[in-house]
Amino acid sequence: MARRKAARAAVVTGASAGVGRAVVQALARRGWHLALIARDGAALETARLEAEALGAPRALALPADVADAPAVFAAAERAEAELGGLDLWINDAMVTVFAPVAEVTPEEIRRVTEVTYLGTVHGTMAALRHMRPRGRGTILQVGSALAYRAIPLQAAYCGAKFAIRGFTDSLRCELLHEGSRIRLTMVQLPAVNTPQFDWARSHLPRRLQPVPPIHQPEAVAEAICRAAESAPRELWVGGPAVQAILGGMLAPGLMDRLLARRAHGGQMTPEAAPAERPDNLFAPVPGLHATHGRFDRRARPRVAAVDPSLLRGAAALAGLLALPLAFVAGRALGGRR
Repeated sequence: MARRKAARAAVVTGASAGVGRAVVQALARRGWHLALIARDGAALETARLEAEALGAPRALALPADVADAPAVFAAAERAEAELGGLDLWINDAMVTVFAPVAEVTPEEIRRVTEVTYLGTVHGTMAALRHMRPRGRGTILQVGSALAYRAIPLQAAYCGAKFAIRGFTDSLRCELLHEGSRIRLTMVQLPAVNTPQFDWARSHLPRRLQPVPPIHQPEAVAEAICRAAESAPRELWVGGPAVQAILGGMLAPGLMDRLLARRAHGGQMTPEAAPAERPDNLFAPVPGLHATHGRFDRRARPRVAAVDPSLLRGAAALAGLLALPLAFVAGRALGGRR
């Protein structure tokens, strides 16, 4: 997204912290007009001022809970009216609960689903309302490797990410049927150093951490911006995400056993969980809205990204190249008999 697109407008949900805030910063440096959506108005205003300082010609703070469809639609109306048309919508807002399924309440699962899955649905529907009349625009879903390979202790979140992928694939078919030029892409992320591990609801005995290796949000945000420009069907970010996705496809039973042994402890540090701490499941947590979490010393500043269509092409080419070899080997073995 070069400077020639400086007059274009993007909406980012989950914009007050973590990956969403890093994406806002990256788009601001590229000169995009921005509309920022999140629940905490004060944190959102800070992110808005930061975006304008980094180069966004105009940035709007639009406080809204993405689980509230009318609020998301109203925010989209204002963004459309004040920024002169929406070219890019990025759905990033999420919440999660860390606990075994037996210890999660129905209300907690419902809330994770309403924010992480339905929030993405609401954002997508809002974007389509404004992009469809013009017949163009890009909608980007911020996903996760967990949209393909679920892990223990985050069943509600994994279920929501799986659902986003299914919803997105269905909508993609509909847009193709219409002949629409609206582009739809999903970016599957690795573990990222964000504040969520200090404010996510948890029923676990120790403090939370991303499953290593961990990546810095700015590196991930750059990959998201590249996907927003080129709009591949999907983009898999980070070697661990690629390994998890392919491992789940090729050897799901083995991955089940591996994660059963390693993923419980891998999501916790040795430190005991505080007896009481606020979480952001039903309301924002004041004071913790930042781009980075507490894992700067362990987080990687760079990350590679792979378009899986290239992997499929490489696999198909390898299969075609292997056919003559297999034929020759078969003739040789037949001759020996």
